[in-house]
Amino acid sequence: MKLFGVRIFVDDFAAARAFYADTLGLPVAWEMADHGALGLDAGGPQLIVEAVPVGGADRDLVGRFVGVSLQVDDIAATHADLSARGVAFDAPPEKQDWGGWLTHFRDPAGNTLTLLG
Repeated sequence: MKLFGVRIFVDDFAAARAFYADTLGLPVAWEMADHGALGLDAGGPQLIVEAVPVGGADRDLVGRFVGVSLQVDDIAATHADLSARGVAFDAPPEKQDWGGWLTHFRDPAGNTLTLLG
């Protein structure tokens, strides 16, 4: 068994696609736009962005802390670059007790992800 992907639920597929593929620059592995689904190459398991129907039962899956960490080589430079592209960060990267650096950011649906350095 191996991890194939991690799903992130959104309410606006077009905005999410633009954010993850264009703003963050994650390569598109596959897309089913008619179903509101997109697989992105995140350097291992895929990041799968999936639209939920507005007002649908799965609406509570949108806009949450999703527990996904995207690791970068230079967190300060990546934070500056993504901030300039309009990515909303909670705070600048902070050194953690365990030695790494991290900060949190939000996608257009309000989902919170972690940038890890």
